[in-house]
Amino acid sequence: MKITSSWLTTHLKTSANIEKIVSTLNNIGLEVESVGSTDKNNFFLVAKIIKAEKHPNADKLKLCDVDIGSGKILKVVCGASNARDGLLTVYAGPGAIIPKNQLKIKVTNIRGVDSYGMLCSESE
Repeated sequence: MKITSSWLTTHLKTSANIEKIVSTLNNIGLEVESVGSTDKNNFFLVAKIIKAEKHPNADKLKLCDVDIGSGKILKVVCGASNARDGLLTVYAGPGAIIPKNQLKIKVTNIRGVDSYGMLCSESE
């Protein structure tokens, strides 16, 4: 599992540096394999689909209003058959790079509608 030091320190009441935290985690049996920095261009967030409706110009696509937690609702065109109101899913925003195929996400016009990212959803 990967976690950020900022997340960890919000849940720990400590002023210890990262080396001391890693040492303590290892000493209590939680093995830390590596410590590294995050790639600012590779962000994935948990997002909530507020509204999913049929794309106006495509049979198998949906137009989703997505809340990524920033207070702003984004429009994302999605091809997942299970995209629906209230679904929590993974959101990759413009600039993110999909590790498997190195695809860089950008704002794209899909059948006449601008899509501001990508939703990753499993079929049910």
